[in-house]
Amino acid sequence: MQRYPVTRTLRQLSQFRYQLRLFLRFSEQAARAAGITPQQHQLLLGVSGFTGRGWATISELAEFLQERHNAVVTLVNRACRAKLVQKETVARDRRFIRVTLTPAGLAVLIKLSSLHQKELARFEWGRLPLGLKKTGKE
Repeated sequence: MQRYPVTRTLRQLSQFRYQLRLFLRFSEQAARAAGITPQQHQLLLGVSGFTGRGWATISELAEFLQERHNAVVTLVNRACRAKLVQKETVARDRRFIRVTLTPAGLAVLIKLSSLHQKELARFEWGRLPLGLKKTGKE
């Protein structure tokens, strides 16, 4: 069996993946502690920030969440029942659904965003390889 040397690049990628997983675990636990699912937290982020408009369509949310359209419809419907988001139908085209945050959804998102900003400050993202360059030295 051939052994591969541990290069600086592999070490950096490994550390980046580890730090990313730590942050994701923190995020999942923070969402649950706030009384919502991690998927609902991601939905709130997508609704409020993905498009820059403060609202999003189901298709845009499917792209943001990297989920199938019908799975996002189910997630949005559950979030509506939990009063985290609301759906608005555009009068001319009933297929066009605008998803917005409710005041309760915004309050949860603000709380979680504050916690996430503090957690991000703990990581040394500047030392991680966001743009790895191939060199002949590794």
